[in-house]
This record gives sequence, C-alpha cells and structure tokens, in this order.
Amino acid sequence: MCQAQDKPRQGCRLGARVERGTTHFAVRAPLAHQVSLCLFKAQRETRHVMQREGDDWYLALDGDLSGTCYGYRAEGVWAPERGHWFDPAKLLVDPYAQELDRAFVQHPRLAQFGSDTSDIVPRAVVPACAVSAPVRSPLPVRGGLIYELNVGAFTMLHPDVPEELRGTVAALAHPAVLAHFRKLHVAAVELMPIVAWIDERHLPPLGLRNAWGYNAVAPMALDPRLCPGGVAELRDTVATLQAKGVAVILDLVFNHTGESDVHGGVLSLRGLDNAAYARAPDGTLINDTGTGNTLDFANPAVRRLTLDSLRHFVSACGVDGFRFDLAPVLARGPGFSAQAPIFAEIAADPLLADRVMIAEPWDTGPGGYQLGAFPANWLEWNDRFRDDVRRFWRGDGTIGTLATRLAGSSDLFGADCRSINFVAAHDGFTLADTLAYAQRHNWANGEENRDGHGDNHSWNNGVEGPSDDQQIIDARRAFAKAMLGTLFASTGTIMLTAGDEFGRSQGGNNNAYAQDNPLTWVDWQARDLDLEDYVAALARWRAERSGTFMQLPEGEWLGRHGPMTVAEWDVPGAGYLAFRSEPYGFTIDRDAPRVTVAG
Repeated sequence: MCQAQDKPRQGCRLGARVERGTTHFAVRAPLAHQVSLCLFKAQRETRHVMQREGDDWYLALDGDLSGTCYGYRAEGVWAPERGHWFDPAKLLVDPYAQELDRAFVQHPRLAQFGSDTSDIVPRAVVPACAVSAPVRSPLPVRGGLIYELNVGAFTMLHPDVPEELRGTVAALAHPAVLAHFRKLHVAAVELMPIVAWIDERHLPPLGLRNAWGYNAVAPMALDPRLCPGGVAELRDTVATLQAKGVAVILDLVFNHTGESDVHGGVLSLRGLDNAAYARAPDGTLINDTGTGNTLDFANPAVRRLTLDSLRHFVSACGVDGFRFDLAPVLARGPGFSAQAPIFAEIAADPLLADRVMIAEPWDTGPGGYQLGAFPANWLEWNDRFRDDVRRFWRGDGTIGTLATRLAGSSDLFGADCRSINFVAAHDGFTLADTLAYAQRHNWANGEENRDGHGDNHSWNNGVEGPSDDQQIIDARRAFAKAMLGTLFASTGTIMLTAGDEFGRSQGGNNNAYAQDNPLTWVDWQARDLDLEDYVAALARWRAERSGTFMQLPEGEWLGRHGPMTVAEWDVPGAGYLAFRSEPYGFTIDRDAPRVTVAG
C-alpha cells in the first residue's frame, strides 16, 4: 500500500483514497501532456495540477477529503483519427471511482470538442477509509438455483416494500423479498448490472432509457439510482442475503464501455487512456460487442482495471462471484484464446481464486461462440439447453438431444458438468411469452421491430398474444410447468429469471433493454400463484437432493415400453422419456404435456 507522500512510487493503487490524514489521487493517462484534479464544492470547481510518474499521474493533498466530489481533466493531442481524444473541456470520471454523485446522462456536448461537460458528467466521490467485508469462502452455488434479477424492475411495484426502497439494492434485504427467495430455495441471486451506465445515444430522442445497465462507463462505480447508499448499501445487503443462505453474484460488463463508437462521448477512458480500446491494424475500433467499442484484454492496464474491480467487490462488499457479459472478450487479443492471461491471473489471485465465475460464452466478433471453452472451474450459460428444451416441447426436437441436455451436456463440457441450464433469461422472451408469441413484438423499442432475436423457438398455442380462450390458457400453463419441470430435473446448475416462476410477460418484447417502465417491472399483483406454488414444490424437491445434480447418477433411461433401445433415441416425434436412479427420478411426457419428479 502507498505511504503518504507527494509523489507515490509507480505501481501504487489507482483511484482516490484517504490515508493517515492525507488524500491521495492516482490516475493512468500515459499520453497526456498534463492532468488536473478537479475538486467540487457545491458548483465551484478547483483545479490542482497533478504530477507524472511513468504512465500515471499522482497528487496528495493534506486532510481527509472523504465525501468530496472530484473528476479529472486531461490535456494533450486531439486527433481522434489517430486515437488521441484529449480535450481539457471534458470532465472525466475516474475509471477507479467507487461511487458517483449522480447518474450519467446522454448529451451532444459529450462528443463535441471544446464543449465543457462539468455540469452534466457525474463526479466521483472520494471514499472514506475502507471498511472491508469479512473475507470468507463463497456460499455453495453449483447444482443449486441461481435467480437472475433486474434490481430496479424487481421491486419497483412490490406492494410490501416501502416506496422509498423500491428499485434499490437495499430492497433485496426486505423481509418480503427474502421470504420469496426462501420459498424458491434460491442458492444465489445474480444481479443484472448495478454499476453506473449511460443510455445509448439513440434512446433519449425516442423518450426511452436503458433499463438493463449493460452500458457501463467506470466498472466499479455503483449507479446511484439503484444503490443510493453506495458501497455500504451493497455490503450490508450482501451480508443480509448471505445470512439467509443466499449467495450474491454480480453481472459485470468488462467487454466495452458506454463511450461507444467514434461518435460517442468523452467520459472517462477515452479522454485518459484511449489505448484501452481494441483497434484493427488500420486504426478503426474493433466492435466485437455490437456496441461500438471493445476493451483490449491484451493490454495489461485493462486486465489490471478488471482485476482491481473484482477485488474491490469481494473485499469491500463480500460478493460470492461474478457473471461476465460477452465473456469471450476477456480472452481476446484480438482472437479468443482459452489460455488468455486473464484466466491465470484470476486463478492466482487470493481474493478471486475461489469465487464463482460465470461466463456468457459468446460475443458478436469472429469466433465469438465459445460455449465449453472456459476454464474448468468456471460455469457457463448454456443456450443449447434453452434452445433444445424449447424445441422438444414445441414438437420438433428429439428425445436423444433432450436427454443429453438433461444429463449435463457432456458433449459440451465433458464429465465435469459446468452448465448453467435455463429456459429463459433477461435477454429474449420471458417463459410466458415463449408460449404466447411466435414472433417478436419489439415496436416499442423504436427500431421498427428489427432488434432482438428473430428465431426464439417459441410457439403461441393457437393465438398470438393474450387470449381469453380457456383451452389456450390451460395449454400455455401446462407447457410452462413442463418446461420448468425439465429445468429443475436437469443435471447442472439451474437459472430462473425473476418472474418466470409466476408467468411474467413483456407483451412479446424479446429485447426490452430500453423499457424502464411497467412493461419490465415485475407485477407482483398479477402473479399466477398456481404456477408459483408448482415451482416452489419443484425447488423444494431439488433442494432436498442438493449435491446430486452436478453429475448424473447411475441409473436407467426408460421409454414408454421399457428400457430405451439405441434405435429409440432418435425416433422422430418421440415424446416420452423417464429416468430412474437411487437419488431421484423423473418422467417426461410431451403428449400430456407433463414432467413428474420422484425420489
């Protein structure tokens, strides 16, 4: 740790911190000609020239400045065509900021050279002396139920949560919410991004805003809308959940930042260290994320920022693990490599080595689909499970393929199951909409229904959208129960997205990232309690057999008339399958449709 001094040695911790009556600031800006620290008191800005030490800039000020708002300004060459974006008119957010005084807002001035942005860009807040969370092993997650939720949408309409808590991290510790987690035997909650993000440029003119958070700017700065109490709120909520046996997994975005393409704003890294972004040989930004930029994990500084962010969330907040959005980017340089340095660096880190690590194993770049290619101790989202289960229940999948998914997808992961099985996630149709819509209905997103996946392996059971036909209602509920039964009977770790246990709908919108409104807010008053109780019974059954779902036990596969023969596995239209073992068994019947579990 750096000692109090005017010019700390190179390699000390970046960011702002208070130590022994001195406040230290450090930021990386290798090509800047000058960097200034900007301190704010009310609307007054005071600038302090920083000192260069190698690639970093430092300043130590007397006194405890915890709670003070600050930012940076960097001077240098302005030549975007050569990757130089230095504009001293831009207030820059510290990439190591932990808390911000306000949310990000999109504005044309962010991208206009010479236009001052100090009134619209959030200021970082100097953290008080660090309060560490107890360092302990993560709670067990493998083989259990991961419950994916959008923090804002999850409690925004919850009638039992006080209005002032709704839509926040703290609301997850409310007794009514904890009771729901307990009813479902949740092993871990996976929180969609709670780090501060900025809306995509096209959204404000449409009257829309980003509801998911996958457009972060500084990777550890908590969004003040979701976590107004900052690090302390997250730490306290994590502790409460863990005391109830619920692990906490953060969904983090390290693949790109909200600075977007060359038409995007200068907010943080772009104005300090633009080399953080991957570039093609001709100098153009690589876009392996579909967002306009890609962070360059061949750059040690990018990996350092990532590792420091992960360490922060473990040491300061006590989280159990992480889910990495578009995870192949972490292993690109520029192509994907299973031996990428980030994996060894995580494995060698004493704070991170035992954390739960989850990959979304695809990105949009060349060779971006890498399901099964991540380290042996990582879990991976398995979209093949989702698609093959949907195909089977729709009537165009085979028993053999379904059995492979139920047995842990050894064709993808080998004998050691690392699969996270799911039938729906935040991205795509909800489970209820999978059974009520054959086509996407994304007109509200303002892109003429072009966005979102076109092939969802969904079916509407006779009518597109809502229906008052009882036969259609009954069919949809039966298929929902069958698909959920398939999920809970499967080998591996399972994931349920919040609301799918009681029939949540998004009106057929399968890309609702821009719908921060009742379309995505969980409607607790409209729950299908019959379906919810069915899921709770499945969850109890699985939890009572915890420890048996990471590898398929020795058992027997049965068809309708006895043990399965080789020829029966691929019979077109076959819809019956049973499995019997000592720990448990299950029966799947597409004609019913029904899944029963036993043991």
